[in-house]
Amino acid sequence: QSRSSAASDVYKRQYQRRVRGSLRSLMASPTTIYHHFDRHVLEESNDDIGKTEDEDGSEAVVDYTKIKYSAVTPNYNALPTYPPRPHFNQHHIHMKPASQVVVFDGCPNDPYHPSSMPIYQTATFVQPSATEFGPYDYSRSGNPTRTALETLVAGLENAYSAFAFTSGMAALSAVTRLVKAGEEIVAGNDLYGGMYRLLTKVSSRNGIEVNFVDTTDLEKLKEALTPKTKLLHIESPSNPLMHINDIRAIGEILHSRGILFSIDSTMMTPLLQRPLDLGADIVVHSGTKFFSGHSDTTLGIVCVNNENLAKEIAFFQNAEGTGLDPFSCWLVLRGIKTMVLRIERSQQTALKVAQYLSRHPCVTDIHYPGLEPTATPPKWFQRDRDYKTLVKEYNLHNEQAKGGGSVLSFTTKSQEISRRFVNALRLFKITVSFGSANSLVELPCLLSHASIPTDKRTLPDSLIRLSIGIEDVDDILSDITQAFNLVQKFDQPNK
Repeated sequence: QSRSSAASDVYKRQYQRRVRGSLRSLMASPTTIYHHFDRHVLEESNDDIGKTEDEDGSEAVVDYTKIKYSAVTPNYNALPTYPPRPHFNQHHIHMKPASQVVVFDGCPNDPYHPSSMPIYQTATFVQPSATEFGPYDYSRSGNPTRTALETLVAGLENAYSAFAFTSGMAALSAVTRLVKAGEEIVAGNDLYGGMYRLLTKVSSRNGIEVNFVDTTDLEKLKEALTPKTKLLHIESPSNPLMHINDIRAIGEILHSRGILFSIDSTMMTPLLQRPLDLGADIVVHSGTKFFSGHSDTTLGIVCVNNENLAKEIAFFQNAEGTGLDPFSCWLVLRGIKTMVLRIERSQQTALKVAQYLSRHPCVTDIHYPGLEPTATPPKWFQRDRDYKTLVKEYNLHNEQAKGGGSVLSFTTKSQEISRRFVNALRLFKITVSFGSANSLVELPCLLSHASIPTDKRTLPDSLIRLSIGIEDVDDILSDITQAFNLVQKFDQPNK
């Protein structure tokens, strides 16, 4: 009994040393740990609060659950919107993305060490006293489950900080808040319809000038920039024409003029493209798509590359109450675990679908960044870009991304043919979204981009957008084939 007790004490001390070592490694990397708060607060807080000493009393580490802040302050707004919160160990960041999304520990300080991040389904958090704040007070301002999601995404995107919003539009709206009345937003001319609506119907109403330009042409972009330009927002690949922007070159142009650079990278996710590493300041994702992956959660994500932007986005998220709820955060954390597998599978199938469509007589043009252009396309093709431009964009995309993704679009001879094709599909679901585990289809001019006036729209009326899922490739191709067969059957003259 005495030997067993002594051994138990030894194991206990060894475990305690490992825990303290993990906490020290966390403290050694402020960029990893402190994504969302003012670092000076920790220095100004009571030295005895939230700290524990080693057995020999030689070193102290932070226990985040015991950190407190005085509520007695002449300036309430000086309190950090995002106080210090527990984050995952730094070594996870050095793993491959496929490992990061699985081994991520969103609650390293939980005494029960759950294998799945708990859902903190609460509106409020009890405070230490009438004159002190704890690390969380109200779920609008912050919630441990949301912190876990934001920390994981920040690691995947190599961002200083990430923020989870109630929708992709809420995320985009927060980015536009960085621009004041009298300043200007320049945006690419091939954008998601909801963003076009936000810029032309909301931002412009707030005294912000909005200008659209073909950002694939760097000279046109330079001409469009003015001393009032505060922000450029683009998509690459764009939705739904899959135009490719030179992210690195655009970043150099903007930074030389002190202009913020925002990019919607929903099509790629950080698994295929990391715009912050290429020169962007802000990356936006409609997490409803690939991050969730199951069409059961609506969310948006904003990732930023520095502390000042993090403070501003955090302020607007808190002030306008657009933070994602705990249960939705948990659903997304679960979905992210399989994101690598889903994207790999759907991307492989998307290339085969694109190759099939490029040879079909009903298709007049195809838009997919993973499909290598041919100098001599089928004679019935009606390309909207010349061969040299297609090759340039194909090579550029391969330089800044790891694949073509799983979304593609194509045109037919008429909108009526496209309408019949979409209605004839059986496996594909007709929805306005993309990035789900199942295959989806839509006519952008009638659904996702219908908010863009016809005279402002750059999309062909016959354009069809496909989002390829994880179904068997033979079943997907079979469904597309039977839909085309029906279209061709009805197009034949009556005998």
